[in-house]
Amino acid sequence: MRRAVRRGWSRPRGGAANVTVPRPYVHDPSFRRSLALFRAFLHEQDDPENCYSLLARDAADQVEAYDGPVAGRTVVDVGGGSGYFTEEFRRRGAHAFLFEPDLAELGEKPPDSAVVADGYLLPLRDGVADVTFSSNVLEHVADPETFLSELARVTRPGGLIYVSFTNWLSPWGGHEWAPWHYFGAERARARYLRRTGRPAKHTLGENLFAVHIGSTLRQVRARDDVTVVSARSRYWPFLAEAVVKAPGIREFATWNLLLILRRCPT
Repeated sequence: MRRAVRRGWSRPRGGAANVTVPRPYVHDPSFRRSLALFRAFLHEQDDPENCYSLLARDAADQVEAYDGPVAGRTVVDVGGGSGYFTEEFRRRGAHAFLFEPDLAELGEKPPDSAVVADGYLLPLRDGVADVTFSSNVLEHVADPETFLSELARVTRPGGLIYVSFTNWLSPWGGHEWAPWHYFGAERARARYLRRTGRPAKHTLGENLFAVHIGSTLRQVRARDDVTVVSARSRYWPFLAEAVVKAPGIREFATWNLLLILRRCPT
């Protein structure tokens, strides 16, 4: 996929790209790709290295499909945990930097130059990033609008903003206690404790929030600092954009919403 996208892509001399890239995903990604991701997710707990390495490669492919190669460009990874995404962008030649608010999530060996920082207030000047990247973070912040404003602030005019999140009514909305969240968060957490013998990592209203696709799309489309390039299911192998256009159904069927945004000129 990356090779096909790179044909016909050009970068102006002396700086970051600001060009129109051929529209990716004229045909949705393959069923094989979706199946590989799903199988990896099933082993997230016992084989996180394989799961998150695969997810990082896939996400970097998506970024490059929409915005061309990341080599030589500045990528800001906000809330990237232990750094799988940051490391993948660096392997592709990007100047990638990780900003993570939770020391526990950084792990024992975070990427070099990782910064402990809140996504609401990043220690970066305006417009520093060619690509601002946030994978599965939005459902963990109490104020998504402020979080998105900060992502937009640090992205240069014409730059790309990649945001994905697991919506509350998807089968995985309750995270480790899904799909029992459909019967209530407290009941689902209690069941998780009985089944595993340990408390759940996430608590609704504290570090997990009920974020919905419809309200998120309305908020993003009402903004004057970004334009929506694509709103699609991140993992579906078919009708990935069509399912997001169906009110009601999308809250269950999308599973994980991917927003590709473009920072508006100032």
